[in-house]
Amino acid sequence: MNTPRFRAVILFPENISCYKVPMTEVDITIVGAGVIGLAIARELSSGTGQVAVLEREAGPGMGISSRNSEVVHAGIYYPTGSLKARLCVEGSRLLSSFCLRFGVPFSRIGKVIVASCPGETPAVEELHRQGVENGAEGLTLINGKELAKREPHVSGDCALLSPHTGIVDTHRLTKTLERHCLGQGASILYRTGLSGIEKKPSGYLCRAEGPGGSTYRFFSRVVINAAGLDGDKLAQLAGIDPDEAGYRIFPLKGEYFRVRGSKGSLVNGLVYPVPERNLAGLGIHATKDLAGSLRLGPNTLPVDSSGYDVDPSHASAFYESARVLLPFLEPDDLCPDMAGIRPKIQKPGGPARDFVICHEDGRGLPGMITLAGIESPGLTSCLAIASSVKGLLKGAGLTR
Repeated sequence: MNTPRFRAVILFPENISCYKVPMTEVDITIVGAGVIGLAIARELSSGTGQVAVLEREAGPGMGISSRNSEVVHAGIYYPTGSLKARLCVEGSRLLSSFCLRFGVPFSRIGKVIVASCPGETPAVEELHRQGVENGAEGLTLINGKELAKREPHVSGDCALLSPHTGIVDTHRLTKTLERHCLGQGASILYRTGLSGIEKKPSGYLCRAEGPGGSTYRFFSRVVINAAGLDGDKLAQLAGIDPDEAGYRIFPLKGEYFRVRGSKGSLVNGLVYPVPERNLAGLGIHATKDLAGSLRLGPNTLPVDSSGYDVDPSHASAFYESARVLLPFLEPDDLCPDMAGIRPKIQKPGGPARDFVICHEDGRGLPGMITLAGIESPGLTSCLAIASSVKGLLKGAGLTR
């Protein structure tokens, strides 16, 4: 069998033998085919050079990217000047334009962040100030009467209205990004992980592992770590101490419960409480999907494994939390939906952390790019993150 070239989606069945072949070369290797990795591949493969994406799962976006609220955020919550604030505001504009241009289902249904009592009003006012400073568009403080007009079945003293917050079909977004990557000549190797990285004078000798433990070596000038929940492990492969670098992942599981039947129609847009301390989470909020269904979540559960089960016994806690803003709910209205896991790099109880997008040349690893802690608003920011990564490589003379 001829040496395979990285030129398409390659699924590698269990009995494949073409892993045992001579080493080949690529210009850029991206580890992870979620929306972040694919957005980066799309950005970089539009120029010259060969781009390869490695993904352990059997298809794109099967981890973090497909297990979230599908909300396109406005950029309200994050400290001014942070990557989260800047890339969220920029990313929201880029993503809405992308969806419109390429037919990805998207809707700006708007969001209210609700003060459930007068004591929470200062927090909502501070979020308004923060969001305006960040450049989030169209933010307005509304009183209880205005809230009732917009969301007649939501209980609250006042709210921050974000009319440009929206929802997106993440599956269609992921598949569209994948299609663009392949159309521009990038290659995507599914069911394939990076199991070794060795620094060489002009790049990296990489060892890939496929089904059944089959291995394949290749050389890459640039390696981009967009591995999400496995990002700290990949950094360690490259010789980076994830604890010293601040890349250690402290995964937080978030469960969702769906509201049964017609009660989903009682909420028009997205309804959020005042966020948790240190942005550990945004609280149990109510989100709509593009089909009009209503779900609640996520909670925040530290986990040591990547299981995506939802504990039905948690329904009572969701109900008690959500009924403060949604008094029409009854305990039997909730049923388990799905769960996701967030790649937190802030320690439990610790201060909020920003996105990490770092060229590791300062650690003696030129051409190694680390993305760590890309949780919310990572989906919103995906195209802006891709542009930022390209800027890092261009500034280092590693791409055009």
